[in-house]
Amino acid sequence: MSVIEQRIEAAGYTLPAVGKPLAAYVPTMRDGDNVYTSGQLPLVDGKLAGTGKVGETVSTEDAARLARTCVLNALAAIKAEVGDLDKISQITKVVGFVSSASDFAEQHVVVNGASEFLAEIFQDTGTHARSAVGVAMLPMNAPVEVEMIVKVTD
Repeated sequence: MSVIEQRIEAAGYTLPAVGKPLAAYVPTMRDGDNVYTSGQLPLVDGKLAGTGKVGETVSTEDAARLARTCVLNALAAIKAEVGDLDKISQITKVVGFVSSASDFAEQHVVVNGASEFLAEIFQDTGTHARSAVGVAMLPMNAPVEVEMIVKVTD
């Protein structure tokens, strides 16, 4: 088991199996040393772990926890692409999309759920650039979606 997977387990999580794409895309695309993930929803065993708009039916705290689930799904996809999460030398960019009530303005706090989890798991290599974007709706009525770019070494 990789050091990163050990840290994931120590944090109380398990790396899931890679989910099947829900539409016409692939989970990851590698370009040289960079791996790009498709947007990952908070799916657990093929089902959304929560639905609704943040600030309306989903709390900021619950959405931040769901953002961690999105990261786990992204990491599973990256592992399937490169074979070992210890090959990640830098989390380069995280983009979080938050399905937001019209007056909700804490998208950055929701996406902190992803960023703080990555910092915990990857430590210094988990530091990244980031965008936190409020949107009207996400696929399947998901509250949050996360995509990542990571640098890997072979």
